[in-house]
Amino acid sequence: MVTNLPAEAKAKWIKVMEAKTPEEKLRALEEFLSAVPRHKGTEKLIGRVRRQMAILRREIEEKRKRRAGKGPKFFVEKEGAAQIIILGFTNSGKSQLLRALTNAKPQVSPIPYTTRLPIVGMMLFKDIKFQLVEAPALFEGAAKGAGWGLKTLGLVRNADAILIVLDGVNNPLGQLKTILKELEEARITIGKPKGKVEVTRKSAGGIQVVVFGKIVDGTVRDVRKILKDYKIHHALVKIYGEVTLDEIEISIFGGIMYKPAIVLINKADMLTKEKIEYIVSKIQEIIGDHVRVFPISALKGVNVETLGEALFNTLELIRVYTKQPGVDEPSPEPLVLRKGAMVLDVAERIHSRLSKNFRYAKIWGPSAKYPGERVGGNHVVMDGDIVEIHAKA
Repeated sequence: MVTNLPAEAKAKWIKVMEAKTPEEKLRALEEFLSAVPRHKGTEKLIGRVRRQMAILRREIEEKRKRRAGKGPKFFVEKEGAAQIIILGFTNSGKSQLLRALTNAKPQVSPIPYTTRLPIVGMMLFKDIKFQLVEAPALFEGAAKGAGWGLKTLGLVRNADAILIVLDGVNNPLGQLKTILKELEEARITIGKPKGKVEVTRKSAGGIQVVVFGKIVDGTVRDVRKILKDYKIHHALVKIYGEVTLDEIEISIFGGIMYKPAIVLINKADMLTKEKIEYIVSKIQEIIGDHVRVFPISALKGVNVETLGEALFNTLELIRVYTKQPGVDEPSPEPLVLRKGAMVLDVAERIHSRLSKNFRYAKIWGPSAKYPGERVGGNHVVMDGDIVEIHAKA
């Protein structure tokens, strides 16, 4: 393994994962760091832990100030189908975009750094809502603690996706490079990895490994051994795409955080078609063609109506409707899950008791071979499915 940690350090990491408060987590990280040997294989891990500790210290200080009535609230609780951060430089048009997409009324001003706190609005798309959060402007040095930079990056870490807004008439490529640099230093990437590992700890049921792709250099048995080395005996591990055993171990520590993103070239109404095409091509040279790029005008509403569909697809979401046994009509409001979700995920979302006592489910919709197909917990659901859960009494 990359880190080659001793048993003592692995045991201390369990305390980090079990910590309930920022204060507990900070103490646990300090203990963990004291048990990590210093060598080339642990350099990146030590750097990540120190950044985590710096963020936690800021969070604890902010909480202390709020209790004393000295500081505003920066953290935003999630609502709706997903939380999307609107990120960009000052005067890039973030506030105007939030106005165009939601019912929020942020102040729109040519004065730099008008937005000092997160501003929230809800965006309707079909029968779901996205929570859009305009973050205070990002700038060079944010990841190193300048100004409110760590707070803004903390909003990004908590969000499900990012709308990166570039001022199309003011060096958009330079803005993008700075934003990507600050995200990278905060261990956040918008580059989609070849594979992804999700480890969800459970209270019972052993270690269940579900592979939707491939473990390049090992087996499911190796995955179980890695988790047991960290004293994790009950967990659901989902593996998407191609991953190595090293990447599986790193995922226990959090690793680099991937955030789906859409890049918006704002003020496109002030640019020629040739200039837009040039900017788009250069952006895709920087970030690749897996990140969607949209020229928009937040002020005039150009292309903003396409963002709901783009976010839904970029986040790889699906809508699943639930139905009670013996009832004809499904629920009007869907559960919103990620592509690859299983029937057991649906049961867990409704109530943990349904998941624990699960027997079988009936499916109507795109993933069913026929209406009302009886399926097990590992059946993968699709957008538009109707699911009826049957559980033990």
